[in-house]
Amino acid sequence: MEYSMLFLIIIFLIGFVGSFISGMVGIGGSIIKYPMLLYIPSLVGLSAFTAHEVSGISAVQVLFATIGGVWAYRKGGYLNKKLILYMGISILIGSFIGGYGSRFMSDEGVNLVYGILAITAAVMMFLPKKGVDDIPLDEVTFNKWIAASCAFLVGIGAGIVGAAGAFILVPIMLIVLKIPTRMTIASSLAITFISSIGATTGKILTGQVLLFPAVIMIIASLIASPLGANAGKKVNTKLLQIFLALLILGTAIKIWFDILT
Repeated sequence: MEYSMLFLIIIFLIGFVGSFISGMVGIGGSIIKYPMLLYIPSLVGLSAFTAHEVSGISAVQVLFATIGGVWAYRKGGYLNKKLILYMGISILIGSFIGGYGSRFMSDEGVNLVYGILAITAAVMMFLPKKGVDDIPLDEVTFNKWIAASCAFLVGIGAGIVGAAGAFILVPIMLIVLKIPTRMTIASSLAITFISSIGATTGKILTGQVLLFPAVIMIIASLIASPLGANAGKKVNTKLLQIFLALLILGTAIKIWFDILT
C-alpha cells in the first residue's frame, strides 16, 4: 500500500497526541487513538482504516506507549508489584483470547465492544472515589481474586478492540480495589503493558496489523508517552480524573452515535 507524506504526518500526530495523554493519565491510549484513527484520516480526505485495521495498529502501539510510561514511573514507590502480578497475568490471558478471537467478528461487532467498554468506563469514572488518596502507598491492600477476575474480563474486551484495557482498569482500581490515584496510574501502565503483549500477539497471528502505520505510531509513542507521564506527576490528581472521565465520555458518545445511526 502507498502512503503519502500527509498520511504519515497525520498518523504520527495521532500517535503523539494520544500517547502524551495516555502517559499523563495512566492509560495505554487506545481509548483516544481508536476513534482518532477511525475518523481523522477520512476527515482530511485520506483513505479510512477499517475497525480491524485500527484495532491492530492500536494493539502494537499500546505495547510501546506503556513502556515509556512505566519507565517514567519506575521510581517513587508508585508501582505495586503484587497488584501488577495478579492483574497482569489475568489480563494477559484474557487479552490474547480477545485479540485472537476478534478475527471472527465483523467491524460493527468490534465497534460495539468498544462502545460498551467506553460507556462503562465513563460511568465508573464519574462515581465518587472518596478517601483513596488518603491511604499511604506502603499500606495499600486489595482483594486478589476480585483484582484477577476483573482483569481477565477486561482483557477479553480490550483484546478485541486492540486496547490494553487501562481505561477500564483505572476506574476499577480506584473504585473497586481502592488503590490511590498515582499508584493506580503507574501500576495500570505496567498491567496494560502486559495486556498489550497478549492483544498484539493475537492481532499479529491473525494478520490484523498494518506494519508501516504501526511503526509510525510506535515512534510517536516512544517520544510522547514519557513526556506525558512526567507532566502527569505535576498535575492535581482530581483534575487528572475529571479530564480522563470527560475524554472517555466524549469518545463513548461519538461511537454510540455512529453505531445507532
